[in-house]
Amino acid sequence: MPSAQALPPQSDKGAYVREMFASIAPRYDLVNRVMTARMDEAWRAAAIAMLRAPRGGSIVDLCCGTGDVAFALLRDDPSAQVTGIDFCDPMLAVARRRAAAGEARGARLQFLEGDVMALPFGDGSFDGATMGFSMRNVVDIDDTLREIRRVLRSGARFVNLDVSKAPNRFFKRAFDAYFYGIVPLIGALVGRSKKAYTYLPQSLTNHPDAEALRERFARAGFVECGFKRLMGGSIAIHVGTAP
Repeated sequence: MPSAQALPPQSDKGAYVREMFASIAPRYDLVNRVMTARMDEAWRAAAIAMLRAPRGGSIVDLCCGTGDVAFALLRDDPSAQVTGIDFCDPMLAVARRRAAAGEARGARLQFLEGDVMALPFGDGSFDGATMGFSMRNVVDIDDTLREIRRVLRSGARFVNLDVSKAPNRFFKRAFDAYFYGIVPLIGALVGRSKKAYTYLPQSLTNHPDAEALRERFARAGFVECGFKRLMGGSIAIHVGTAP
């Protein structure tokens, strides 16, 4: 069951999350593949299909981590110009090593260190924006959404992929048993950090459900807001369009 003890105080959340991701960066990708049985790759593909960015467009991948979504964007459109941004340098170091190893050979790709709530880009800089499994970790969802909308051109979409709260109580019980019980064990065995992989499930505890997050998109100024449930609603893809 969720425990408030696993969650950092809101005032310390940013520093806690940065240090936590830094500690698990070297094995982060491996743990993701194991705990999702590689289904995370299909979820990312589904999210990118909802982005509908123009071919060759400029896309920002927010809280990019080790680059999974950024590389998937380039597999979908090798002509795209992709900028990944994250505030955890060890995660970015892994992303840059993957790029240097040829995962995005010849692509227009860069990884930058920065804060999603204070993006170092001008208004209307991008044709699309993505975020994967990170909205639960930001300090302020509303400020983050407003900042994302600011850097998008009119008509550009923001697509957010994350775990969510399944509406079916029986499915939710099964998912919670796995997410809160098994994932920390996988994190301890494969990722060598039970603490980090206890926090990551707990971060869903106070996160808005799918309907509430859609309303937060609208409140931040996005239009045509909606979401698609996957895995019985335990995964959700939210989308909003910059007006």
